[in-house]
Amino acid sequence: MEVIRLDEILKANDYPGRGIVVGLSKDGKHAVSAYWTMGRSKGSRNRIFVVENEDGQEVVRTKAFDPSLIAGDPSLIIYAAVRQFKNYTIVTNGDQTDTIYEGLKNGKSFEESLRSRKYEHDSPNFTPRISSLSKIEDKKFDYAISILKSDNGNPENTLRFTYTYDNPVRGEGRFIHTYMSNGEPLPSFEGEPVLVEINGDIDDFSNMIWKSLNEENKVSLFVRFIDIETGKFEEKIINKNK
Repeated sequence: MEVIRLDEILKANDYPGRGIVVGLSKDGKHAVSAYWTMGRSKGSRNRIFVVENEDGQEVVRTKAFDPSLIAGDPSLIIYAAVRQFKNYTIVTNGDQTDTIYEGLKNGKSFEESLRSRKYEHDSPNFTPRISSLSKIEDKKFDYAISILKSDNGNPENTLRFTYTYDNPVRGEGRFIHTYMSNGEPLPSFEGEPVLVEINGDIDDFSNMIWKSLNEENKVSLFVRFIDIETGKFEEKIINKNK
């Protein structure tokens, strides 16, 4: 599989939707996770990422920038996007973050936890639920990526795919997103997560993603670099709404 430049993919697609990238930094020292939101409607664009503390653990949530603009079902746009459980980092595009978190607490695997969920209930798009789980243990890093989606727009069937990466390669990651392109209805992601380059430090990587996302449709970006030796992390959040 060819390694593709992430900025080229993003610049060529004005609406990849929400996206997740997970991989290993070029220097091999950091586990990298990135997640961004995009939107076409006022409601979808009315979001920011905020950092909160729950029981001594950091949680990154989406929050309405202007509460007066909330309409419809807020659960599809307001949720915990990033959670920690022990040495695991959970990143998702919806409230399945909590499903995975509770599943891990109860001894379930990543895949088992998501068995209770399916695509989002936003007919006719049936937006896929995309999720990642990173683990650092004994100074080693591995990760998994999941997508739950409708069967080519058929809401009667949920297709479930989980991809695991046991020995990440330096400077490489996997990229999954919700939509193949803009459209009516929005076409769900197809294929396995895309192999992409991960270059630079957290600032370089964050700025590359943010500058490459469509200016009109991008909303928020979260990036975390975790030191594989110590487990400590640094992160960066960029919100279009300020």
